Amino acid sequence: MAPTAAEQHTRKAVGLAARDASGHLSPLAITRRSTGDDDVVIKILYCGICHSDLHSIKNEWKNARYPMIPGHEIAGEVTEVGKNVTKFKAGDRVGVGCMVNSCQSCESCNKGFENHCPGIIPTYNTVELDGTITYGGYSGMVVVHERFVVRFPDTIPLDKGAPLLCAGITVYSPMKYHGLNVPGMHLGILGLGGLGHVAVKFGKAFGMKVTVISSSPGKKEEALERLGADAFVVSKDAEEMKAAMSTMDGIINTVSANIPMAPLLGLLKPNGKMIMVGLPEKPMEISPFALVAMNKTLAGSCIGGMKDTQEMLDLAAKHDVTADIEVIGAEYVNTAMERLAKADVRYRFVIDIGNTLDKAAATASE
Repeated sequence: MAPTAAEQHTRKAVGLAARDASGHLSPLAITRRSTGDDDVVIKILYCGICHSDLHSIKNEWKNARYPMIPGHEIAGEVTEVGKNVTKFKAGDRVGVGCMVNSCQSCESCNKGFENHCPGIIPTYNTVELDGTITYGGYSGMVVVHERFVVRFPDTIPLDKGAPLLCAGITVYSPMKYHGLNVPGMHLGILGLGGLGHVAVKFGKAFGMKVTVISSSPGKKEEALERLGADAFVVSKDAEEMKAAMSTMDGIINTVSANIPMAPLLGLLKPNGKMIMVGLPEKPMEISPFALVAMNKTLAGSCIGGMKDTQEMLDLAAKHDVTADIEVIGAEYVNTAMERLAKADVRYRFVIDIGNTLDKAAATASE
Protein backbone atom coordinates (compact mmCIF):
# COMPACT_ATOMS: atom_id res chain seq x y z
CA MET A 1 0.00 0.00 0.00
CA ALA A 2 1.45 3.36 -0.99
CA PRO A 3 2.21 5.87 1.83
CA THR A 4 -0.08 8.85 2.18
CA ALA A 5 1.17 12.36 1.46
CA ALA A 6 1.44 13.02 5.18
CA GLU A 7 3.42 9.82 5.75
CA GLN A 8 5.80 10.68 2.93
CA HIS A 9 6.75 13.91 4.67
CA THR A 10 6.99 12.68 8.26
CA ARG A 11 10.49 12.76 9.66
CA LYS A 12 12.36 9.97 11.31
CA ALA A 13 14.24 10.95 14.44
CA VAL A 14 15.84 9.38 17.48
CA GLY A 15 15.32 10.21 21.12
CA LEU A 16 16.20 9.03 24.60
CA ALA A 17 13.13 7.26 25.97
CA ALA A 18 11.99 5.67 29.20
CA ARG A 19 10.06 2.46 28.61
CA ASP A 20 8.78 1.92 32.16
CA ALA A 21 8.80 3.34 35.68
CA SER A 22 12.44 2.39 36.19
CA GLY A 23 13.08 5.63 34.33
CA HIS A 24 16.05 4.19 32.45
CA LEU A 25 16.59 6.14 29.24
CA SER A 26 17.79 4.53 26.01
CA PRO A 27 17.62 5.39 22.29
CA LEU A 28 14.30 5.04 20.52
CA ALA A 29 13.47 5.64 16.86
CA ILE A 30 10.46 7.93 16.50
CA THR A 31 8.54 9.78 13.81
CA ARG A 32 7.81 13.49 13.93
CA ARG A 33 4.79 14.86 12.11
CA SER A 34 5.00 16.45 8.69
CA THR A 35 5.47 20.21 8.54
CA GLY A 36 2.10 21.93 8.78
CA ASP A 37 1.40 25.38 7.34
CA ASP A 38 1.90 26.97 10.78
CA ASP A 39 4.78 24.76 11.93
CA VAL A 40 8.42 25.37 12.67
CA VAL A 41 10.89 22.50 12.29
CA ILE A 42 13.75 22.71 14.79
CA LYS A 43 17.06 20.87 14.93
CA ILE A 44 17.58 20.42 18.66
CA LEU A 45 21.06 21.35 19.84
CA TYR A 46 20.59 21.43 23.62
CA CYS A 47 17.98 20.33 26.11
CA GLY A 48 17.97 21.05 29.83
CA ILE A 49 17.04 18.41 32.39
CA CYS A 50 14.25 19.62 34.66
CA HIS A 51 13.40 17.87 37.92
CA SER A 52 9.92 17.25 36.49
CA ASP A 53 11.57 15.07 33.84
CA LEU A 54 12.78 12.80 36.63
CA HIS A 55 9.34 12.70 38.26
CA SER A 56 7.75 11.92 34.89
CA ILE A 57 9.99 9.11 33.68
CA LYS A 58 9.58 7.34 37.03
CA ASN A 59 5.79 7.83 36.92
CA GLU A 60 5.83 9.56 40.31
CA TRP A 61 2.86 11.68 39.23
CA LYS A 62 0.95 8.57 38.05
CA ASN A 63 0.29 9.89 34.54
CA ALA A 64 3.13 8.39 32.51
CA ARG A 65 2.66 7.31 28.89
CA TYR A 66 5.44 4.98 27.81
CA PRO A 67 7.60 5.08 25.84
CA MET A 68 8.31 8.61 27.05
CA ILE A 69 10.89 11.04 25.69
CA PRO A 70 11.16 13.88 28.22
CA GLY A 71 12.58 17.38 27.91
CA HIS A 72 10.93 20.81 27.84
CA GLU A 73 13.93 23.12 27.86
CA ILE A 74 14.69 22.92 24.15
CA ALA A 75 17.16 25.11 22.30
CA GLY A 76 18.08 24.73 18.65
CA GLU A 77 18.00 26.04 15.11
CA VAL A 78 15.17 26.36 12.62
CA THR A 79 15.58 24.13 9.57
CA GLU A 80 12.21 24.63 7.87
CA VAL A 81 8.97 26.59 8.29
CA GLY A 82 5.43 26.16 7.02
CA LYS A 83 3.98 28.52 4.43
CA ASN A 84 2.01 30.59 6.96
CA VAL A 85 4.94 31.15 9.34
CA THR A 86 6.05 34.78 9.51
CA LYS A 87 8.07 35.07 12.73
CA PHE A 88 10.84 32.58 11.95
CA LYS A 89 13.04 31.43 9.12
CA ALA A 90 15.69 28.76 8.57
CA GLY A 91 18.79 29.43 10.62
CA ASP A 92 17.07 31.27 13.47
CA ARG A 93 18.09 30.41 17.06
CA VAL A 94 14.93 29.34 18.85
CA GLY A 95 13.54 27.57 21.86
CA VAL A 96 10.54 25.53 22.98
CA GLY A 97 9.45 25.35 26.60
CA CYS A 98 6.83 23.44 28.55
CA MET A 99 3.99 23.48 26.00
CA VAL A 100 3.65 22.92 22.28
CA ASN A 101 -0.02 23.71 21.69
CA SER A 102 -3.32 24.82 23.19
CA CYS A 103 -6.85 25.41 21.96
CA GLN A 104 -5.70 28.93 20.86
CA SER A 105 -9.26 30.27 21.18
CA CYS A 106 -10.31 30.33 24.85
CA GLU A 107 -10.23 33.39 27.09
CA SER A 108 -6.83 32.46 28.54
CA CYS A 109 -5.28 31.90 25.12
CA ASN A 110 -6.72 35.15 23.80
CA LYS A 111 -5.17 37.02 26.72
CA GLY A 112 -1.76 35.44 26.13
CA PHE A 113 -1.93 32.93 28.97
CA GLU A 114 -1.76 29.72 26.99
CA ASN A 115 -0.38 28.07 30.14
CA HIS A 116 -3.87 28.41 31.69
CA CYS A 117 -5.70 26.89 28.73
CA PRO A 118 -7.85 23.85 29.66
CA GLY A 119 -6.62 22.28 26.43
CA ILE A 120 -2.91 22.90 26.96
CA ILE A 121 -0.64 20.36 25.23
CA PRO A 122 2.55 19.81 27.26
CA THR A 123 5.76 19.26 25.34
CA TYR A 124 5.86 15.57 26.19
CA ASN A 125 3.82 12.76 27.72
CA THR A 126 0.48 13.71 26.23
CA VAL A 127 -1.52 13.55 22.97
CA GLU A 128 -1.36 16.33 20.38
CA LEU A 129 -4.49 17.70 18.71
CA ASP A 130 -3.79 15.48 15.68
CA GLY A 131 -3.71 12.37 17.86
CA THR A 132 0.07 11.91 17.86
CA ILE A 133 2.02 11.38 21.08
CA THR A 134 4.19 14.33 22.09
CA TYR A 135 7.86 13.56 22.56
CA GLY A 136 10.16 16.03 24.26
CA GLY A 137 13.58 17.52 23.69
CA TYR A 138 15.83 14.57 24.46
CA SER A 139 15.68 14.03 20.71
CA GLY A 140 17.26 15.25 17.52
CA MET A 141 14.44 17.42 16.15
CA VAL A 142 10.92 18.61 16.80
CA VAL A 143 8.02 20.14 14.86
CA VAL A 144 6.09 22.84 16.74
CA HIS A 145 3.35 25.35 15.96
CA GLU A 146 4.82 28.82 15.44
CA ARG A 147 2.92 30.28 18.39
CA PHE A 148 4.83 28.07 20.82
CA VAL A 149 8.33 28.88 19.58
CA VAL A 150 10.42 31.70 21.06
CA ARG A 151 13.48 33.46 19.69
CA PHE A 152 16.78 33.43 21.56
CA PRO A 153 18.48 36.84 21.61
CA ASP A 154 21.92 36.66 20.03
CA THR A 155 23.71 37.34 23.33
CA ILE A 156 22.28 34.28 25.12
CA PRO A 157 24.25 31.06 24.54
CA LEU A 158 21.85 28.24 23.67
CA ASP A 159 23.21 25.86 26.31
CA LYS A 160 22.93 28.36 29.18
CA GLY A 161 19.67 29.72 27.80
CA ALA A 162 17.81 26.42 27.47
CA PRO A 163 16.86 26.14 31.19
CA LEU A 164 15.31 29.60 31.08
CA LEU A 165 12.46 28.09 29.04
CA CYS A 166 11.22 26.35 32.19
CA ALA A 167 13.14 27.61 35.22
CA GLY A 168 13.34 31.16 33.90
CA ILE A 169 9.69 31.69 33.06
CA THR A 170 8.62 29.81 36.21
CA VAL A 171 10.21 32.45 38.45
CA TYR A 172 9.83 35.47 36.14
CA SER A 173 6.06 35.17 35.77
CA PRO A 174 5.16 35.35 39.49
CA MET A 175 7.54 38.25 39.99
CA LYS A 176 5.79 40.15 37.22
CA TYR A 177 2.18 39.36 38.06
CA HIS A 178 2.47 39.64 41.84
CA GLY A 179 4.33 42.94 41.77
CA LEU A 180 7.59 41.47 43.01
CA ASN A 181 9.68 43.23 40.37
CA VAL A 182 9.96 46.73 41.83
CA PRO A 183 13.42 48.22 42.42
CA GLY A 184 14.21 48.53 46.11
CA MET A 185 11.76 45.84 47.22
CA HIS A 186 13.06 43.03 49.44
CA LEU A 187 12.57 39.62 47.83
CA GLY A 188 13.22 36.29 49.50
CA ILE A 189 14.16 33.24 47.45
CA LEU A 190 13.38 30.01 49.29
CA GLY A 191 15.62 27.24 48.02
CA LEU A 192 18.77 27.56 45.96
CA GLY A 193 18.50 24.99 43.19
CA GLY A 194 17.57 24.99 39.52
CA LEU A 195 14.73 27.46 40.05
CA GLY A 196 16.17 29.40 42.97
CA HIS A 197 19.48 30.36 41.41
CA VAL A 198 17.70 31.81 38.37
CA ALA A 199 15.24 33.63 40.65
CA VAL A 200 18.15 35.33 42.42
CA LYS A 201 19.46 36.59 39.09
CA PHE A 202 16.08 37.93 37.95
CA GLY A 203 15.52 39.56 41.33
CA LYS A 204 18.79 41.46 40.96
CA ALA A 205 17.94 42.28 37.33
CA PHE A 206 14.77 43.98 38.63
CA GLY A 207 16.86 46.00 41.08
CA MET A 208 15.58 44.35 44.26
CA LYS A 209 17.29 43.41 47.49
CA VAL A 210 17.49 39.62 47.36
CA THR A 211 17.82 37.28 50.35
CA VAL A 212 18.31 33.55 49.86
CA ILE A 213 16.58 31.36 52.45
CA SER A 214 18.09 27.88 52.58
CA SER A 215 18.47 24.94 54.93
CA SER A 216 22.04 24.46 53.64
CA PRO A 217 24.61 26.80 55.30
CA GLY A 218 27.17 25.57 52.77
CA LYS A 219 25.41 27.51 49.99
CA LYS A 220 25.94 30.90 51.63
CA GLU A 221 29.21 31.79 49.93
CA GLU A 222 27.91 30.75 46.53
CA ALA A 223 24.67 32.70 46.97
CA LEU A 224 26.40 35.90 48.02
CA GLU A 225 29.61 35.89 46.03
CA ARG A 226 28.76 34.08 42.81
CA LEU A 227 25.04 34.64 42.33
CA GLY A 228 24.95 38.17 43.74
CA ALA A 229 22.40 37.79 46.54
CA ASP A 230 22.45 40.52 49.17
CA ALA A 231 21.84 38.32 52.20
CA PHE A 232 21.51 34.68 53.25
CA VAL A 233 19.31 33.21 55.96
CA VAL A 234 19.71 29.64 57.23
CA SER A 235 16.15 28.44 57.73
CA LYS A 236 17.17 26.02 60.48
CA ASP A 237 18.90 28.77 62.49
CA ALA A 238 16.36 30.24 64.91
CA GLU A 239 18.39 33.40 65.53
CA GLU A 240 18.84 34.16 61.83
CA MET A 241 15.15 33.57 61.17
CA LYS A 242 14.16 35.81 64.08
CA ALA A 243 16.38 38.62 62.80
CA ALA A 244 14.72 38.40 59.37
CA MET A 245 11.12 38.42 60.66
CA SER A 246 8.75 40.84 58.91
CA THR A 247 11.44 42.16 56.54
CA MET A 248 10.45 40.79 53.12
CA ASP A 249 7.91 42.12 50.64
CA GLY A 250 7.64 38.75 48.94
CA ILE A 251 9.04 35.24 48.80
CA ILE A 252 9.36 32.98 45.77
CA ASN A 253 9.10 29.48 47.22
CA THR A 254 10.95 27.04 44.95
CA VAL A 255 11.13 24.16 47.43
CA SER A 256 9.47 20.85 46.54
CA ALA A 257 9.79 19.36 50.04
CA ASN A 258 7.16 19.56 52.77
CA ILE A 259 8.48 22.07 55.29
CA PRO A 260 6.88 24.09 58.12
CA MET A 261 5.26 27.15 56.57
CA ALA A 262 4.52 29.37 59.56
CA PRO A 263 8.13 30.43 60.22
CA LEU A 264 8.59 31.27 56.54
CA LEU A 265 5.38 33.29 56.32
CA GLY A 266 6.67 35.12 59.39
CA LEU A 267 9.50 36.54 57.26
CA LEU A 268 6.96 38.57 55.28
CA LYS A 269 6.01 42.14 56.04
CA PRO A 270 2.31 42.92 56.51
CA ASN A 271 0.62 42.52 53.09
CA GLY A 272 3.53 40.36 51.96
CA LYS A 273 3.17 37.55 49.45
CA MET A 274 4.59 34.04 49.20
CA ILE A 275 4.33 32.54 45.71
CA MET A 276 4.64 28.77 45.37
CA VAL A 277 6.43 27.43 42.31
CA GLY A 278 7.74 24.20 43.87
CA LEU A 279 5.50 21.16 44.15
CA PRO A 280 5.68 19.36 47.52
CA GLU A 281 4.42 15.79 47.37
CA LYS A 282 2.01 16.07 50.32
CA PRO A 283 -0.65 18.68 51.18
CA MET A 284 0.55 21.67 53.19
CA GLU A 285 -0.61 22.50 56.69
CA ILE A 286 -1.03 26.23 57.29
CA SER A 287 -2.69 28.00 60.19
CA PRO A 288 -5.18 30.60 58.94
CA PHE A 289 -3.72 33.02 61.48
CA ALA A 290 -0.39 32.94 59.63
CA LEU A 291 -2.14 34.62 56.70
CA VAL A 292 -5.07 36.50 58.19
CA ALA A 293 -3.37 38.37 61.03
CA MET A 294 -1.08 40.45 58.82
CA ASN A 295 -3.05 40.31 55.58
CA LYS A 296 -0.57 37.99 53.88
CA THR A 297 -1.07 36.15 50.62
CA LEU A 298 -0.13 32.60 49.66
CA ALA A 299 -0.44 31.98 45.93
CA GLY A 300 0.78 29.64 43.22
CA SER A 301 2.21 30.14 39.75
CA CYS A 302 2.84 27.75 36.88
CA ILE A 303 5.21 28.72 34.03
CA GLY A 304 3.85 31.55 31.85
CA GLY A 305 2.35 32.44 28.48
CA MET A 306 4.28 32.72 25.26
CA LYS A 307 4.41 36.53 25.21
CA ASP A 308 5.83 36.54 28.73
CA THR A 309 8.33 33.83 27.85
CA GLN A 310 9.72 35.93 25.01
CA GLU A 311 9.71 39.00 27.25
CA MET A 312 11.63 37.02 29.89
CA LEU A 313 14.30 36.00 27.38
CA ASP A 314 14.69 39.58 26.16
CA LEU A 315 15.12 40.84 29.74
CA ALA A 316 17.58 38.03 30.45
CA ALA A 317 19.67 39.12 27.46
CA LYS A 318 19.62 42.74 28.62
CA HIS A 319 20.85 41.84 32.12
CA ASP A 320 23.05 38.83 31.24
CA VAL A 321 20.84 36.34 33.07
CA THR A 322 21.55 32.72 32.19
CA ALA A 323 21.43 29.42 34.05
CA ASP A 324 24.47 27.90 35.72
CA ILE A 325 24.84 24.59 33.95
CA GLU A 326 26.78 21.35 33.61
CA VAL A 327 26.80 20.24 29.97
CA ILE A 328 26.67 16.48 29.50
CA GLY A 329 26.67 14.03 26.61
CA ALA A 330 23.62 11.95 25.77
CA GLU A 331 25.43 8.82 26.96
CA TYR A 332 25.60 10.31 30.49
CA VAL A 333 21.89 11.01 30.89
CA ASN A 334 21.07 8.13 33.25
CA THR A 335 23.95 9.03 35.54
CA ALA A 336 22.76 12.62 35.46
CA MET A 337 19.29 11.51 36.57
CA GLU A 338 20.81 9.63 39.51
CA ARG A 339 22.76 12.72 40.49
CA LEU A 340 19.72 14.96 40.05
CA ALA A 341 17.77 12.74 42.46
CA LYS A 342 20.47 13.52 45.06
CA ALA A 343 20.55 17.24 44.17
CA ASP A 344 24.12 16.75 42.97
CA VAL A 345 24.18 19.44 40.28
CA ARG A 346 24.94 23.17 40.20
CA TYR A 347 22.33 23.96 39.01
CA ARG A 348 21.04 22.46 35.79
CA PHE A 349 22.18 19.59 33.60
CA VAL A 350 21.99 20.39 29.89
CA ILE A 351 22.33 17.64 27.29
CA ASP A 352 24.49 18.44 24.26
CA ILE A 353 22.02 16.88 21.86
CA GLY A 354 23.59 18.20 18.66
CA ASN A 355 27.04 16.73 19.24
CA THR A 356 26.33 13.54 21.19
CA LEU A 357 22.86 12.07 20.58
CA ASP A 358 23.55 10.32 17.28
CA LYS A 359 26.79 8.85 18.60
CA ALA A 360 25.08 7.57 21.75
CA ALA A 361 22.31 6.01 19.67
CA ALA A 362 24.80 4.34 17.33
CA THR A 363 26.82 2.97 20.24
CA ALA A 364 23.71 1.57 21.90
CA SER A 365 22.70 -0.29 18.73
CA GLU A 366 26.04 -2.05 18.32
